[in-house]
Amino acid sequence: MSSQARMIEARLRDLGIVLPAAVAPIANYVPFVRTGSLLVISGQLPLEDGKLTDQHKGKLGKEVFNEAGQQAARLAAINVLAQAQVALGDLDRVRRVVRLGGFINATPGFTALAAVMNGASDLMVQVFGDHGRHARTTVGVAELPMDASVEVEAMFEFE
Repeated sequence: MSSQARMIEARLRDLGIVLPAAVAPIANYVPFVRTGSLLVISGQLPLEDGKLTDQHKGKLGKEVFNEAGQQAARLAAINVLAQAQVALGDLDRVRRVVRLGGFINATPGFTALAAVMNGASDLMVQVFGDHGRHARTTVGVAELPMDASVEVEAMFEFE
């Protein structure tokens, strides 16, 4: 195991994160695709133990508010990392986080979309350092699967 793997594992441990088991897709798609040196992770929901809790259900600006939305985005990003772990065998193979996509289940007029998605972006930087800085798209949507408040997808470069 490389020193980077130990460093990433140590960062996760320092953050109090134990990666959950990767969740199986809920529809007709695969959880990730590897092509060349890119890994694309399908959208992940803020599931805990494979379930969506009431805390992470509903619309931002109605049932869910900024801090809970940020926590949901962070949890979805942890589930992204769990998928990356399965896809690559270990996270030390990640060279950089290329892109995150965030979908925020929001009421019309909810304008704090970027702040909510920072829950996922901040986690990637905490885990991967400068290699965690990424391009990002964040959009508000009318609905998400299972009435989740947030969904996060990702693209990584790996070795």
